[in-house]
Amino acid sequence: MKLLKNEVQHLVMEALETLGGDSSLVEKMLQASREITQGDLTLPCFPFAKALGMAPVAIAENLKDAMKPHDAVSDVTAVNGYLNIRASPSWLAKQLLAGRSRHAADEIRTDVLIEHTSANPNGPFHVGRARNAILGDTLVRLHRLWGNRVTAEYYVDDMGKQVAVLAWALENMSKQEVEELLSDRDPVNSQWMNKADHQRVRFYQAAQRRRQEGSDAEEIEKAIGSLVHASEHGDESVLEAFERAYQPVLDGMLETLGRLGVHFDRFTKESTFVVNGDVADLMEELSGLGINGVAENGAQYLDLGQRGLKGKTEFFYRRGDGSSLYATRDIAYHRWKWRQCDRLVNVLGEDHKLQAQQVGLTLVELGERKPEVMFYSFIKLPEGKMSTRRGNVVFMDDLLEEAHAHAKEVLKERRPELSASEVANIAEAVGTSAVRFNIVNVSPEKGFTFRWEDALSFEAGSAPFIMYSHTRACSIRRRVQEIDPHAEPSSSVDMLDEDQMPEGLVALLRTLAVHDDRLSKAVREHRPNLFAEYMLHLSTAYNMFYRDCYIVQNGQINTFFYTVSELARAALKGGMEGLGIVALESM
Repeated sequence: MKLLKNEVQHLVMEALETLGGDSSLVEKMLQASREITQGDLTLPCFPFAKALGMAPVAIAENLKDAMKPHDAVSDVTAVNGYLNIRASPSWLAKQLLAGRSRHAADEIRTDVLIEHTSANPNGPFHVGRARNAILGDTLVRLHRLWGNRVTAEYYVDDMGKQVAVLAWALENMSKQEVEELLSDRDPVNSQWMNKADHQRVRFYQAAQRRRQEGSDAEEIEKAIGSLVHASEHGDESVLEAFERAYQPVLDGMLETLGRLGVHFDRFTKESTFVVNGDVADLMEELSGLGINGVAENGAQYLDLGQRGLKGKTEFFYRRGDGSSLYATRDIAYHRWKWRQCDRLVNVLGEDHKLQAQQVGLTLVELGERKPEVMFYSFIKLPEGKMSTRRGNVVFMDDLLEEAHAHAKEVLKERRPELSASEVANIAEAVGTSAVRFNIVNVSPEKGFTFRWEDALSFEAGSAPFIMYSHTRACSIRRRVQEIDPHAEPSSSVDMLDEDQMPEGLVALLRTLAVHDDRLSKAVREHRPNLFAEYMLHLSTAYNMFYRDCYIVQNGQINTFFYTVSELARAALKGGMEGLGIVALESM
């Protein structure tokens, strides 16, 4: 709790100095308590034991006795070598009501460019692909909630082999042939017959099958290779043909993402840096570096082993025919991005770790900075890894429809008085929010297996649980305004004595006070799941507050409780927007 730390750090330092300890260590070591039952701040005393010649348990006890009293402190305890400090609820309430809990202004706001998603536009989003988009969009939202100026960027892979396969298939295969080749697979869901991403992925899958099993596989491979080669040399007619092939697919993908609340500020094509000459200039610059090497076939590479890279140390950036590779174009793209931001964040699958290292080391060699990277592990089906090519995927469109239908059934049972249109609107918000939260709530580096029952769960620990807490706060506000249309929260109210504060009130005050701590950590460490966890805690604390504190009783409004409720409502709404959860006012 930074709010409390700013107030009492000097007291801990003074207490340590009375024992002869090095107080300069306190700033780094005095941290938020791991368990809320311990307190709000904890100082481990083990690092001081040798210098002071005392056991950590004795140091903690002595520090407790040496701590001067302060309005901000409710109690100080010494437990097993740790000094624990708990904030005074009355003091917390005063800080919150005065708006002093927001320490965001203490940290510099900056221009951040976050590149995420960048999926090959060759078919609909499946659940595995969508993890990148949902994590990336949540990171964008949390940065904005923190106050950073953010550009959300989609890097369009418009010249790779997968786009070439799609373009070749659309030009050379009939729909009848496609369906014959894919006769062993389920047909396109009739609901998506007019959605180009679902239609065109069939052409891509059929072409992949012909490339592997067809009698003309060798000829097809040569034709596709020729298209890729032409695109890598900036052939505008080929690039235009590629765009005609992939753009309807990309539009369909973006329609799906839009339903999840995922939007982008800018789309940048990979081919841009070939056509404008940046890639050619870059390859010329790389060839002049001291770690440049040339293979027998004329291809050129950087020996990044000389810069500490382990394993595959040869980083090829130019083929023997003079064309560039994907990673080369990626470096040109990164140099371009660095001219537009102070911080650069990429969201990448764990299979891109080596390439990310190669790109980062090359950028440093060129005098640039490495980007920050949030790596994520993959979502699997119970039967194994998802694959668009093999067709064993759960399409996000289908999952969202299932979530919508499930939410409708729950609503009809719980709220039979709602109209059909009200049920549909609420079900859409609840369903999409539940799907997003199911992904965001898992730490990015952890893979997990997709199960329908988990994705559609509306129990405690889910998005609907958070949404319901917010609607409860909105309901209270409506009720207060019905009693007094001019009622407003107050920053100066008579508060209860600390000993009389209900448990739910104290829990909510403590939770609200660490809002910026949790948001800052989530943004700094690229871990949206930390803020998702905080929002669950906030929702639980608000429900405890609602249980213990009667805002309206016998027609009278408790202004203090109402003020705290409004603080919580604002925090819930802002946090939900940060996670991409729809902040409904009624469910």
